[in-house]
Amino acid sequence: MYRFFHFLAIIIASSAVFSANANECTSYKIQPKIVINTPTWTRSVIMSRAPMNLLHGNVAATMINDYEVVADVIPVDDGYCVGLKEINATIGYSDFLIKIDNRHTPKSCSYNAIVNHEDKHIAAYLSVVEDNSKEIHEALYSAANSIMPVFVKKQSDINDAIEKLNDELQSHPDTILMVQKLHAAEEINNKAIDQHEDYSELKKCIE
Repeated sequence: MYRFFHFLAIIIASSAVFSANANECTSYKIQPKIVINTPTWTRSVIMSRAPMNLLHGNVAATMINDYEVVADVIPVDDGYCVGLKEINATIGYSDFLIKIDNRHTPKSCSYNAIVNHEDKHIAAYLSVVEDNSKEIHEALYSAANSIMPVFVKKQSDINDAIEKLNDELQSHPDTILMVQKLHAAEEINNKAIDQHEDYSELKKCIE
């Protein structure tokens, strides 16, 4: 019984020391720098084997939503304080795949009309990040600025601490809400394109 309580006392004492070191790290918190980049994108066109609507094609957009964490590592008496120093975010679209019904002959009048219509959708996608750049920056800053430095005892644990900071950033409600708003803007923009399309260019091809 004595040994059990002695062991328990050691655990409690160790936890108190760790907590004290973790609290010490709060004094090393700095305001993170936010850098937002947009990826270079590509566009390709394929013919669908399955029947599609002859009036328009379809665009599949690939969104990139990556975060690189630059850490501020401060040596302290019993280990290291690892905090967020800079967030390099890459947010945007890497490629667009236009799919067209194979009844449209490539490079024909109707084919070109369909591609031109889908290019409007691509422009709508690209405008999402540009139009919401301020909101993206504010959301990432709010999320990053709320994340406190992490205390680690060994230098070999620093990389794991950086991964933890990155996980906290990506799972933060402000980050999640920001991405959800971007997807909502995609839907709004694309619906607006179709609602205002009179297909006059395509109609000229079949008159």
